[in-house]
Amino acid sequence: MEEDKFDYSFEFEEETLQAVQKFERMSKNNERCFFDVIEFESIIDYYIECNNPAKAFEAADLAAEQHPNSTSIQLLRANVLLDKGRAVEALNLLKKLENIEADNYELFVSKGMAYGMLGNLQGALKMFDKALSLDEDETESILFAIIAVLQEQNYYQAAIPYMLRLIELDPDFKANLYDLAFAYEKVDDFENSIKYYLEYLEDDPFSDSAWYNLGIIYNKLDMYEKAMEAYDFALAINSQNTFALFNKGNILNHTENYSEAIQVYHEYLEHEPDSFEAMTYLAECYERIDDYALAKKYYQEAIELEPNYADPWFGLGILAFDSGNTEDSLLYFWKAVKLDNENPEFLYLLGQANLKNGNYQNAIRCFRDALKLNAYYNEIWCDLGKIIFNENIVKQAVPYLEKSYRVMGDVPGINYLLASLYLHLNIHDKAYKHFSSAVNIEKQAFDEFIDLFPSETMTKKMKKLIDNP
Repeated sequence: MEEDKFDYSFEFEEETLQAVQKFERMSKNNERCFFDVIEFESIIDYYIECNNPAKAFEAADLAAEQHPNSTSIQLLRANVLLDKGRAVEALNLLKKLENIEADNYELFVSKGMAYGMLGNLQGALKMFDKALSLDEDETESILFAIIAVLQEQNYYQAAIPYMLRLIELDPDFKANLYDLAFAYEKVDDFENSIKYYLEYLEDDPFSDSAWYNLGIIYNKLDMYEKAMEAYDFALAINSQNTFALFNKGNILNHTENYSEAIQVYHEYLEHEPDSFEAMTYLAECYERIDDYALAKKYYQEAIELEPNYADPWFGLGILAFDSGNTEDSLLYFWKAVKLDNENPEFLYLLGQANLKNGNYQNAIRCFRDALKLNAYYNEIWCDLGKIIFNENIVKQAVPYLEKSYRVMGDVPGINYLLASLYLHLNIHDKAYKHFSSAVNIEKQAFDEFIDLFPSETMTKKMKKLIDNP
């Protein structure tokens, strides 16, 4: 029967369901039926609630045709246009309605939504404030509607003052604290976000989502113990909160508690067996505890789950590279770079594998591409220096590196490298110039380049720069 197709998950009045069924039969049989304004309003609201904008638009169009002078129908039609992303059309209709119902706050909330969709935040706020000025008895409802619009459009910073005002009006409705905490989180005001999440949890300590969000913030602030505690609370309340479980594993991994992380990742994979990211992180943990057989196993399983995910290919490359199998490592690193050529570490290790295999030109090419992505990758500058010295191409390399220096500016790595090359060529003034620039920017990085500066070749002035605290 046709009635079986309806979604009754929302609680609608019987009259509404009957009107919707009548509208559905009309559409199916290509008939023309008359509906009064109240019926149309209930039909359109039904489709909006059921997230069916196409049907809502169909009903709104017919309603406008049958009741062209009904401002409530026209306002509903404008809102349906907004739901379909047709903000300009909606705004034009709302401007016409404003001449008829200039004291209708709902109209101005909708205008604010239209301006927000068009990127005119100031225009939106002006409309919202106009709506608030029209009906003091409905202030809470208006604020709630404004906040919903701003949240939907990701204008969280703009929503916060309205949220604070709503909390002031209704301090007993604690759900508003959660929304405020989330808004502060979205604008990276973590101090206030933590404050309001904790205040909300005083009223509802069994909200696993609040504990989870709190864990995320503590994690961002590198407060790992508090983050773990928050995730544990979330899991104690809801053992099915796999997001908390995954993040807990990531913290354990990050803090080098690999054995514990392994247990958590296994538990997570019981819930989410197709998570290739978790499978990859699990493999990394096994690699960190030197269980290379299991590391390889889980990297391969991650690839089976998602062949186009670069990280497990890179993990297999590291396993092969560390075991001395440079041929296989080249293949794995190349695959990782092919899938993600924006990761300088992938390019660097591919360069390292080429270097081990004696492919100096390929290695230099990889190092160059990696430095385009991250000019502050000191290990690459140092390795480039070793290649230049080993291949005895100091004179040929200097003009190229000077050109790179003019493009990149005072990057520590290139300054250290140029200083070592000029020192080798006994051009001490230029060596000191680049060396002093490097030391002034990143003195501690000298330890990474020390192999390029034999003590007997360094001038007294250069040694003094390093020795002085």
